Amino acid sequence: MTHPQATPASLSTLAHVLVTSLDAPVVDAHDFHHLTKVLRARSGEAISVTNGAGSWRPCVVPSPWTDPSIELTPTGDIVHLHARSARCVAFSLVKGDKPEFVVQKLTEAGIDRIVILKASRSVVKWDPDRAGKHLNRLNLVAREALMQSRGVWLPSIEGPISPLAFIAAETAAGRIAAVAQFGGGPLLAEVDSVLIGPEGGWALDEFAAFSRTLTLGDQIYRAETAAVAAGVLLAAVRAHVLQ
Repeated sequence: MTHPQATPASLSTLAHVLVTSLDAPVVDAHDFHHLTKVLRARSGEAISVTNGAGSWRPCVVPSPWTDPSIELTPTGDIVHLHARSARCVAFSLVKGDKPEFVVQKLTEAGIDRIVILKASRSVVKWDPDRAGKHLNRLNLVAREALMQSRGVWLPSIEGPISPLAFIAAETAAGRIAAVAQFGGGPLLAEVDSVLIGPEGGWALDEFAAFSRTLTLGDQIYRAETAAVAAGVLLAAVRAHVLQ
């Protein structure tokens, strides 16, 4: 069943969880523990599940539910939301746990792709040997944020990649990218991706590669604030266009 508006957010449910199969919905061990021990899910309580690819289904907690291998009980058809144009925020690495904050908020905003940039003047640099571990952590953050926000589109998280390589890839794919810059132009519906620079600003060769700039507001934002603002604006413009 395809429906443009029906989303898990419209339901009053105990929880919303990611599953691999909507035909035979089974939660993983971590979510099973959270539902049964933290939320204290009980038999017959409403729950919603999603595959993270635009589809979801209402279910209830089964009886008995003694281990995660027991399937949830569907109470309705699988709902397929209409496909939407993908939006991307590419942000330069920031200090501490701020990348986790950015990924969490961009997921809640409904961004489809999140790209980590390794700009020339980025203060933070990922050790190549630990990049996979960092990405795994960010994917976990996105997963938890999707469930909390009742979303059905799990964003991909990519990188780290240089801004020049990112621009080249977007151009080759026919996507329009813009760099957030104080005093830039308005965000137009045709823009697919927004780049957020590092605390130290863009290097000259990086900035020269940008053919389009856009403004996020009339004040200077911190890098993490700019990334979240860009995500919210991209999602809002897309939603307006689709109405």
